[in-house]
Amino acid sequence: MALLAAAYPWKQALSTHFKSKLKLGIQLYSLREFKVDQALQHAKDCGFDQVEFYSGMFPLDSSKEKIAEIVAMVKKLDLTISAHGVNRFTKDAAANRKAFEFAKAAGIKTLSADPDPDSFDSLNGLVKEFDVRVAIHNHGPTHRYNKAIDVLRAIEGKDERIGACADLGHYIRSGEQPVDVIRLLKGRLYGVHLKDFAEMQDKTKGVILGKGHLDCAAVVDALAKTNFPADGAFSLEYEENPKDPISDIRECYAIARRALDSSNA
Repeated sequence: MALLAAAYPWKQALSTHFKSKLKLGIQLYSLREFKVDQALQHAKDCGFDQVEFYSGMFPLDSSKEKIAEIVAMVKKLDLTISAHGVNRFTKDAAANRKAFEFAKAAGIKTLSADPDPDSFDSLNGLVKEFDVRVAIHNHGPTHRYNKAIDVLRAIEGKDERIGACADLGHYIRSGEQPVDVIRLLKGRLYGVHLKDFAEMQDKTKGVILGKGHLDCAAVVDALAKTNFPADGAFSLEYEENPKDPISDIRECYAIARRALDSSNA
């Protein structure tokens, strides 16, 4: 199928030293019970290189002063911001533009998104104007972007900066293998959420990486082979035990780090 075979290589491909280029980050929703400064400190202490914000911790309507404050917090800890989301986009072009203005002001290269079908005309122009990517995020069974093919259909014919943020846990819930998804989305994959679930079904429990259906080493290998961009958002997302998640997050980090460090790519 031409749709599945189409690939749009990102302009800055990974070097042969993949493991030294791919930065491991965390989606800060994993630390949602903490204040932003505490969450950032936990991210740093756990060893992450970058953070992916969500609106509950860094609102899209933040003032210029607030944006500068958050960016300074991140920089002080020697972290970087990989992405922001998941953001809703609609046919309201003015509202969509504000999200891109926010991203540009904060130095964010990727907005993970759940875009309405009638938002794409607006988004197609905005990604060109701001040079900020939109990465469609899947949310599992019953969601409009349930399977990888649903994302591919949505982005077909759109600017190459409109692609995917693959939540591998939700793809597991949708009955799809994470490595297969990465291969299918090759060239348009700008974000990955490392997440694992106990069963390949809608209602299931989130687990430590590798204790369900996620093979971190295979994921890293697939990302290398498909030229996942060096500035892509590669983020652990752990949603369990929100009031006291640190030990679980550290365990997940260690598993992901081992996969990166043992990569021969």
